Amino acid sequence: MTGTLLAASETVGNPLANIGIFAAFVIVTMVVVIRASKKNATADEFFTGGRGFSGPQNGIAIAGDYLSAASFLGIAGAIAVYGYDGFLYSIGFLVAWLVALLLVAELLRNTGRFTMADVLSFRLKQRPVRVAAATSTLTVSLFYLLAQMAGAGGLVALLLDINSKSGQAIVIAVVGVLMIVYVLVGGMKGTTWVQIIKAVLLIVGAGVMTIMVLAKFGLNFSEILGAAQTAVAGSATEAVAARDVLAPGAQYGGSLTSQINFISLAIALVLGTAGLPHVLMRFYTVPTAKEARRSVVWAIALIGAFYLFTLVLGYGAAALVGPDKILAAAGGVNSAAPLLAFELGGVVLLGIISAVAFATILAVVAGLTITASASFAHDIYASVLKPGKVTEDEQVRISRITAVVLGVVSIALGILANGQNVAFLVALAFAVAASANLPTIVYSLYWRRFNTRGALFSMYGGLISCIVLIVFSPAVSGSKTAMLPSLDFAWFPLANPGIVSIPLAFILGIVGTLSSSDRGDDVVNAEFEVRALTGVGAEKAVSH
Repeated sequence: MTGTLLAASETVGNPLANIGIFAAFVIVTMVVVIRASKKNATADEFFTGGRGFSGPQNGIAIAGDYLSAASFLGIAGAIAVYGYDGFLYSIGFLVAWLVALLLVAELLRNTGRFTMADVLSFRLKQRPVRVAAATSTLTVSLFYLLAQMAGAGGLVALLLDINSKSGQAIVIAVVGVLMIVYVLVGGMKGTTWVQIIKAVLLIVGAGVMTIMVLAKFGLNFSEILGAAQTAVAGSATEAVAARDVLAPGAQYGGSLTSQINFISLAIALVLGTAGLPHVLMRFYTVPTAKEARRSVVWAIALIGAFYLFTLVLGYGAAALVGPDKILAAAGGVNSAAPLLAFELGGVVLLGIISAVAFATILAVVAGLTITASASFAHDIYASVLKPGKVTEDEQVRISRITAVVLGVVSIALGILANGQNVAFLVALAFAVAASANLPTIVYSLYWRRFNTRGALFSMYGGLISCIVLIVFSPAVSGSKTAMLPSLDFAWFPLANPGIVSIPLAFILGIVGTLSSSDRGDDVVNAEFEVRALTGVGAEKAVSH
């Protein structure tokens, strides 16, 4: 899930084949989106697809939302170069879904209607809580969007032979325009079908490559591990040759700061998923809480299988391609999977895999856009600016306008960030979600005493502390890999603030709650508890 940063240096495979396969994907999915858009007049249809998706369908869509191109390119590359430490990313992302399943999926589906703010505002003061929740949602979505858009420009350098900044800017603009069209035309229903198609293609593609790698080594995974270690040991780079990719410590070993940084990143990844707005919104696209649980179970199975594939692909890339060739290619570690595809199946397989990776960005940004636009239209415009005066048609219209504005902004910022280190943007999105969203959601669902001041302290405290610590971290300045390598104003030693900002947000929620005399309405609290546990009344408006 880290941002994909690819530098322009050389082309892999046939750019025309890559473009042709990607164009075919766009045409097919656009037809699907147009067919799915025939019923999009009401807010329920536009925001949640009419709650008409089954658990398995929604589970596949969740996998499509969650498995970004960077999951495929970034994690496979990290395993190829760092081995065991690279696979820890896969473990963190998968374990995160157990948190989502056990803590939030069913209760969130029962107590909300369209957005996370519906849950929070049920028994808290609506206006301030909705503004805070929408601010957090837009912040997470924008940083996530920025990373994906900038990553699209970089991916093009490797796959489509467009090395100029202006050419990559055009590609970023094209991805942004397609994203806007998907959302405007298809709403949540069309976006969901795009994610389902993309998830199937990505998982099948990774599965086929996994089988081909195993076949090269007689279906013996131990042989792959041995060959990978031999290839790394034979690297011309002394630092790479010294790595033991079968043991921990190649990336996060050594200094105490490095080890603490890994713990901080792991906390953010594991807890952040259960607070990601575009993941939470998917729970409202199913008709019942039972289907919400089923969708998470399906998502865990598919995402788990995919991450097992990345283990084989990563070590397979190290063994068959070699770390030196991977690091020398455009994009460094992120080029491992495309180079492996080229090694296994030549131009055709590379074209398919690269098109799927590129289409993955398209599906993820569409999901983020529909979430952010729905949050503004429903939480800010309909509930704060014009409470009780907005029709469903107007909500849909405002959401579409917001999608266009958000798309234009993300295109502009993506072009500006192209060529920069955008990995920290996704880390920030996870850290913000874990800091600002998760504590408030957990307290709202499980702590009857929790009140509005506690929610505001937790959300704003987590959001502000997270962003401040990231700005003054080595991810932004003070190191060669920073976004601003020529400057140095870093005083916070960790690249990810999760180990500080997440506990702080939980503490602030307690402090805010206990320092306020507001104990809520016992009747509303009881109604909330019954609805959360049973789902009774879940289809009705949920604001008080």
